[in-house]
Amino acid sequence: MKVEIWSDVACPWCYVGKRRFEKAVASFEHKTDVELRWRSFELDPGAPPVREGDPVQRLADKYGMSRADAVAANDRLTGFAAAEGLEYHLDKLRSGNTFDAHRLIHLAADKSIQDDVKERFLRAYFTELEPIGDREALARVAVDAGLPADDVNDVLATDRYADDVRADENQAAAYGITGVPFFVLDGKFGVSGAQSSDVLLQALRQAWAAANPLTMLDDVGSGAVDDQGGACEGDSCAV
Repeated sequence: MKVEIWSDVACPWCYVGKRRFEKAVASFEHKTDVELRWRSFELDPGAPPVREGDPVQRLADKYGMSRADAVAANDRLTGFAAAEGLEYHLDKLRSGNTFDAHRLIHLAADKSIQDDVKERFLRAYFTELEPIGDREALARVAVDAGLPADDVNDVLATDRYADDVRADENQAAAYGITGVPFFVLDGKFGVSGAQSSDVLLQALRQAWAAANPLTMLDDVGSGAVDDQGGACEGDSCAV
């Protein structure tokens, strides 16, 4: 089963959604058959490399709320993250443009360590307060995650994987994706938002059942099924 997750490195719900998805997969009966691919989505493609200023006040201004309400909103989200074992410092984030981070996540896919690099970038941003749009910081974190330094430097010095990022974003638009995280299962089932692990597990099972339907047999081998194949239903058994 192929699972694609559209996500942004600077999206707090995306990190929560990642943890909840991991819990769902851990409980999924066919976990070894799940192939995961992270897809690019920029929440603010016009952002500068590194934003200056107070992130709490920026949140308040963006949604037309008071600073106290913005603090309360961050506290609630921090609580949701903590319930998933994540440490957030939303009042101190050093936000910025995530395009280069997405390009490196595509490099990581080619190196077969995409999930590790995605995880490392999220932790660097939300927990360690790294400026994810700063190329020097990004390169350091990427190498720490296991990417070869020469490849990282080459990507950041060129436009490698830019077309891949744009292709992901174009596909998101074609699907009608306007917010992340967004989960696409086998290209047929979509789940929007950081749903609970129970909801995500149900989605995995539904997608699996659709791809692997159970066919009831009327005949077994060359002989017809006879009436000796009794069955029990509930607390009664017909004789």
